[in-house]
This record gives sequence, structure tokens and C-alpha cells, in this order.
Amino acid sequence: MLFITSSVFGVVILYYCILTVFGVYYRGKHRENPGLKYYPSVDILIPAHNEGKVLQKTLEAMVGLAYPGEVYIYLLNDNSQDETAEIAESFSNKFKNLYHIPVPEGEPKGKSRVLNYGLQISKSEYFVVYDADNQPEPEALRRLVEAAESIPNAVGAVGYVRTINENTNWLTRMISLEFQIFQLLMQSGRWTLFKTGSLTGTNMLLRRSTLDKIGEYDVYALAEDAELTLRITKAGGLLPIIPEAVTWEQEPQKIKILIKQRTRWLQGNLYLLEKMFSSFEYYRGKMLVHTLQQVLVYVIFLVFLVISDAWFIAGLLGLVRMDTSIPMMLIWYTSYVLYTSQLFSAQIMEKTISPLNIFIGFIMYFTYAQLFIFLFFRSLYYYIKAKKKRQIISWEKTIRF
Repeated sequence: MLFITSSVFGVVILYYCILTVFGVYYRGKHRENPGLKYYPSVDILIPAHNEGKVLQKTLEAMVGLAYPGEVYIYLLNDNSQDETAEIAESFSNKFKNLYHIPVPEGEPKGKSRVLNYGLQISKSEYFVVYDADNQPEPEALRRLVEAAESIPNAVGAVGYVRTINENTNWLTRMISLEFQIFQLLMQSGRWTLFKTGSLTGTNMLLRRSTLDKIGEYDVYALAEDAELTLRITKAGGLLPIIPEAVTWEQEPQKIKILIKQRTRWLQGNLYLLEKMFSSFEYYRGKMLVHTLQQVLVYVIFLVFLVISDAWFIAGLLGLVRMDTSIPMMLIWYTSYVLYTSQLFSAQIMEKTISPLNIFIGFIMYFTYAQLFIFLFFRSLYYYIKAKKKRQIISWEKTIRF
């Protein structure tokens, strides 16, 4: 049993080592883009529910995008009760390509339903989704479109999401470092090795005709981006990762808000895991890469955390023999070195390295990573509870600051 456990974790560690190397290589690679002769029209869809605190700066960033083609901005107001409507109307009056769209009430509530409504009333060749707290850099949209148009079989493109409030406290720094690893380096590594990319929910571009073929957003999927990624991959579409297409977004500054946000994310991924464990179609071709990612993050990583914590406690209590503890300690030490190496590699690539971030990198495994155990079982409890009662899992909006 010890040999099997050690072998499984050893293979996982090797896989992530390879991903990290190729991710760093891709991130540091200089990409020349000669531009396009023709820039297709793009609809910007911004779902918004009570976003008055952040919407002003978001819309300022949207109208400041330097895109050579036609751009139409749709602020999809999902029954906001704050000043969202007033801010949207003021911009709509100033900019002829910006539209304030009140979304009719409906069920189930959430981002997917709002985006589906936005797709019904818009018409451009491409659409790009930005969350209501996002501030994309001026060249972001152009870079996404150039990639989607120039890379064979691409049906869109995925940019990089950075944390605008990274320096607020230790929590926001940890979230930022997490994004730098898993959303950038790991994404870049999978794209380099397997030509697979995953939609990120924001700063993501898609060709409209793709959804005409595979269907609209799944309104029951809380992780609507991951669910749509699987259907696009199944249909043979590519989603290139474009690190240079950057948007800045706000992340939770309090642990309570983070827990609510990540519980929703995890419930969405449990929905996908349930699908993956019930059909062999998710284990064919490039779908296997996405399935492997889901299983590694939400099953293997969880099991490793629990086992390593239990082994550590048992060691302190003198409940394990030396001959069995050494192999597990070696695996734990190797995984810790890999985890911190990924953090430092990301900091170097993104030029965010500092004494405080180095210190946070050393302690993240013992703090931030351990929170995943609590989040997983909390999410699993609410997911099973909703399934038993045949309830639709409600969408909880992330509170802005």
C-alpha cells in the first residue's frame, strides 16, 4: 500500500514538474504578432449585479480598449438594487457603442443565464466576457482576437487575470500568487504540451458560431467556464493561452468572502466531476487532459493534503515506524519544494518578487493550501444537501470593496 501511494504521488509530482518547466518556457517566450488585415467585430458582455462600487472604473477601462475593429459593449444589468443602473446609463449616454441592458428576471439565477440573454441580443462575430470588476489593459482585446484569428482551429482565446488589490493584505497576496501559478503557469504548460486551454470566466474570447454549434451556457453550471471548456474541447476547438492579454480584477480581502466564493467554485467543479465519473466520453482525446486536471486538483491533491497532515500528526504522536515514515516524508518534502518553486518561478516571471512575497511563498503550503480541505468538504456538504432536496444550487455573488 505504501509503495502504491508513493508511486501515485511520485507520478503526480513529476507531471507538475514538467508542466511548470513548460509553463515557464511559454510565459517567457517572446511572441511576435504582425497584426491582422481585418479585425472582426466583437461584443463585450459584462454581467453585473449590484456592482456600483467597481463599475465606474470597469467601464472606463472598456471604453479605453485600443481595438482596431468594431466593438460593442453590453452592460447586462441583472436586477441591481444599487447605483449600477445610473452608472451604466451615464456611460451609455456618452458612448454610442455602450449599451445598458436590463436583464429580465428569471430562474435559475446566475451568470450563465445573464450571458445567454446577452448573446441573444448581440450579434458580432466574436464575444468576450469580462466580470464587472475587471479593468483590462488597452491592448488586451486586440491580442485575444489576433490569437483567435491566426492560430489554426482556434475558436477563441484566453487571457491572464491579475489581482488589482494584491498588496492589500496577506490573503490577497496569496490569491494573486495562486493565480500566477495555476491560472498562468499551469495553463501555459498545458497549452505548450497538449494544445489545451481552459476558459477562465473573464478575459476570455469566443467565436459566436462556436456556441451556435455546441449550445449556449449551461444555466445549472456554477463553474460555467469549465463546463463550456469541455464542450468546446469535445467539438475539436482550441483555446490558446495568451499571457500578454491582461485584465486586472479585485479579489476577496476577507477570509469569509473568500470561503463563499470558493464554495461556489468548488460546487461547480463537483458538478463537473459528477459528469466525468458517469461517462467515458470525458476520457477520450484532449478531453482526458481536462479530466486529469479536475481529478488531480479536486481528488488527488485533496487526498495528498489529508494523508500528509495525518502522517505529520501521527509522527508527532509516535504512531508511525521510521521505515514507513521516511518514504512519505520524502514525498512530502519533494512536493513542498515543487510547490514553493512554482510560487517563486511565478514571482520571477511576473516581477512580483519581494521579501514579503518570498516569506508568503514559504508559508502558503501550511496556511492557504490547507484551507482547501475545509473548502472541499464544506462544498461537498452543500452540494449533496442540494441534490437530496432536489434544489438548484444558488449563485452567491462575490462582495466588492
